[in-house]
Amino acid sequence: MAADLVLAAAASPFATFVGAALWGLHMGLTQGLLSKLVADAAPAELRGTAFGAFNLVTGGALLLASVIAGALWSAFGPSTTFMAGAAFAALAALLLAATDRRLEPNGAS
Repeated sequence: MAADLVLAAAASPFATFVGAALWGLHMGLTQGLLSKLVADAAPAELRGTAFGAFNLVTGGALLLASVIAGALWSAFGPSTTFMAGAAFAALAALLLAATDRRLEPNGAS
């Protein structure tokens, strides 16, 4: 959310750099974790299939997000696009906080 908010308000190249750095920090901290979650959740004999399914779903979601972002950018400009990204991130955080699902390690519940 912080990266989106900084990018939405960016009025200078430096602010844009700060927003991009925050976005990169987020990606660096989360991508390895997501891969670990997939590897831990999938049985060893289906790990390749699990990564394929994960990347297929991720790619589809990124395509949809990019289409929505492009439409927002074209219709309302870049600030609205990044504000919508922050709103979607806030909604996801609220929904995650509202769920009380605790998973045991190695797929046991």
